[in-house]
Amino acid sequence: MNYFVQDAFAQSTAASQEPSFASFLPLIILFVVFYFFLIRPQMKKTKEHAKMVNSLAVGDEIVSVGGLFGKITALGDNFVQAEVATNVSVKIQKSAVAQVMPAGTDKVL
Repeated sequence: MNYFVQDAFAQSTAASQEPSFASFLPLIILFVVFYFFLIRPQMKKTKEHAKMVNSLAVGDEIVSVGGLFGKITALGDNFVQAEVATNVSVKIQKSAVAQVMPAGTDKVL
């Protein structure tokens, strides 16, 4: 067996074809599926969260993304102050508010 480079023969290459639309079709379909199953629902969820954050008012009962439950006592541009226990208030970023609970939830808990 001879391992010298001179003895290696190059194979001829096949004629290259121009990429057709059919070769891009799976990629386009994948993008459309991602858009409708991942991107679009996330955009909808983000819009709903922004709407909820903009509608916060003093007296609303909220739950933060960290699980803190409290009643809003003051509103700022980027923060809310929430009373989580009697005479105990915390300052939370508005974007960290996960949901607004129905009125009277603190009495049930």
